[in-house]
Amino acid sequence: MSTNLKYLSLGILVFQTTSLVLTMRYSRTLKEEGPRYLSSTAVVVAEFLKIMACILLVYKDSKCNLRALNRVLHDEIINKPMETLKLAIPSGIYTLQNNLLYVALSNLDAATYQVTYQLKILTTALFSVSMLSKKLGVYQWLSLVILMTGVAFVQWPSDSQSTTKELSAGSQFVGLIAVLIACFSSGFAGVYFEKILKETKQSVWIRNIQLGFFGSIFGLMGVYIYDGELLSKNGFFQGYNKLTWIVVVLQALGGLVIAAVIKYADNILKGFATSLSIILSTLISYFWLQDFVPTSVFFFGAILVIAATFLYGYDPKPAGNPVKA
Repeated sequence: MSTNLKYLSLGILVFQTTSLVLTMRYSRTLKEEGPRYLSSTAVVVAEFLKIMACILLVYKDSKCNLRALNRVLHDEIINKPMETLKLAIPSGIYTLQNNLLYVALSNLDAATYQVTYQLKILTTALFSVSMLSKKLGVYQWLSLVILMTGVAFVQWPSDSQSTTKELSAGSQFVGLIAVLIACFSSGFAGVYFEKILKETKQSVWIRNIQLGFFGSIFGLMGVYIYDGELLSKNGFFQGYNKLTWIVVVLQALGGLVIAAVIKYADNILKGFATSLSIILSTLISYFWLQDFVPTSVFFFGAILVIAATFLYGYDPKPAGNPVKA
């Protein structure tokens, strides 16, 4: 049963990661009549959906008893205001990160984005060393060097970039900066969240409700600060269609899927899922979205990134000493 759950969770992770990147990219480049949906409102709606999903999971853990659910939410969230406030910092960073991903995918093709975003492995490792005092092995340090090299090759300018549709050098630069900032924010927020989880006994679902609560507040502030004029003109759900709702649901489920993978899978299989997602995104970006022209340099960089992903999760077990006669 555990093996089935392991591969099921990984399959869902591959599907969620790949489909989110591709649908988000497609939704941000699709030309339709009328205003385009606001990415800031999509982030807020995703946070609300995540809160609802986590409440349902807590309800399930409470044996589907409303009184028990109410008691858990009251005891773990309302009666522990300081513990809840601790989530304000990573929540604000995650909200910034989610908005940056829309910016990145509005300016970068799905394949380049997928590979470059793996730099979050590097930032997470560095923050883990500095904040959690983790020690990295030789294989992990080597994988980080390979990772940086691979991403550098992927971002290497080539003649084919001039043939990609509707992408200028300026927009490519904006997309790259957005991904890099998202990588740093992802690394810091992820390690900070891990530290909080280790210091307390609250469930992951309760913590995600707290994250979603603050995320909704920060997200709404961003909506009215940056898109207030467009909001008053065309409404909160301007430009929303079926594709937009698919993007929102996929983004809301992302954190829950990752939590399931952490629970049931190991680093090697997570690396396999990431690698498969990169390959699928590259193929679909080339054949379906047709906004990406692969080069030998890109493929070499992508192979290095995939190899680094596997190597980072590699945990060599010391071989036993042979018994002497």
